[in-house]
Amino acid sequence: MTTTRAGMVSDDNSILDGLRVLVADDYPVNQKVARKMLEKLGIEPIVVDDGQAAVEAFQGAEFDLVLMDCQMPVLDGFGATRAIREFEAEAGRKHTPVLAMTAYSTGKEQDEAREAGMDGWIEKPI
Repeated sequence: MTTTRAGMVSDDNSILDGLRVLVADDYPVNQKVARKMLEKLGIEPIVVDDGQAAVEAFQGAEFDLVLMDCQMPVLDGFGATRAIREFEAEAGRKHTPVLAMTAYSTGKEQDEAREAGMDGWIEKPI
């Protein structure tokens, strides 16, 4: 749903068509919900199970947005975001927005997200 210039609400999602979003979450239900929501908006979701897989996917392709769970096995979302930011700097790649997906939006976790290089957060469930 978008707002037109005249202020009317529209179901036209064409501005989102073709966007690629990397979703990193280890919980299958969250993966399924995120995938379906994004596909309904015309967005291509690439879903991975952990932070290390997110870093590897990011290094192998370009994305318009990353939705990153904070608490995952192998490498958590904070460490994965740090690795993504380091890769962007080394590869000369443009800054890609990374949003934390978290059930715990405490000040401490928000501070940790900012320090890791995340651009914002979304509270779960989404």
